[in-house]
Amino acid sequence: MRKLLALLTLMYSSLSMADGIVVDKVYHPYILPNERKLEWRFMSRQSDNGNLLGQRLAYGQALGENLIMEGYLAFERDTSDDFGLAAYEVEVRWQLSEQGKNWADWGVLFEVEKQHQTEVWEANVGLLMEKEFYRSSLTVNLFTVYEFGSQIRDEFETELRAQYRYRLHPAFQPAIELYTGEDFIGIGPGLMGVHRYEGQKQLKYEIAFISGINGDTKDHTLRFALEWEF
Repeated sequence: MRKLLALLTLMYSSLSMADGIVVDKVYHPYILPNERKLEWRFMSRQSDNGNLLGQRLAYGQALGENLIMEGYLAFERDTSDDFGLAAYEVEVRWQLSEQGKNWADWGVLFEVEKQHQTEVWEANVGLLMEKEFYRSSLTVNLFTVYEFGSQIRDEFETELRAQYRYRLHPAFQPAIELYTGEDFIGIGPGLMGVHRYEGQKQLKYEIAFISGINGDTKDHTLRFALEWEF
């Protein structure tokens, strides 16, 4: 555990961090051949500025043995209790290495997002890494984000997401997750699992509770996700 914390601290200190963070999914680099998927994500963030709720609905389909594209609709309820469509996203993930063949498994992610009814865009490029240690796995995502548009100041940002999980049972895998951004460091427990059906059909779940640890203000995020692959 000390080696893990030292590695994450080194990664954090080497980044020029983003102006904020929304706790979100930690991506794994793996893709199933001919994969299709439906996904629902839920996020509730409580801070001194109020309670922000967000949901995402997605459909994804493999474009090859190591490439998948997903489309998202993002919905949010802001601090004024208005809930509605907030953004559209297109995401492409590319698995770079065959699982277990190298020291670690690698992938990349490309994402473009447009805010609903405003000329605010965001382009993301992410490096995805996963390393297995016996029954444990360390997953790290490093993102470079470019925000641009006529209603926003163009700028680059970076983010770090990390997850350390213990594969106790396919349906029960406890974890610790870390998220960083400018003026934000968040860490907390997580739990995930998968139930497999016939063929490659499987249902995955994830839940985590992340608390900000670098300030005196309240900043807690609950995230939950369900993913059906078929």
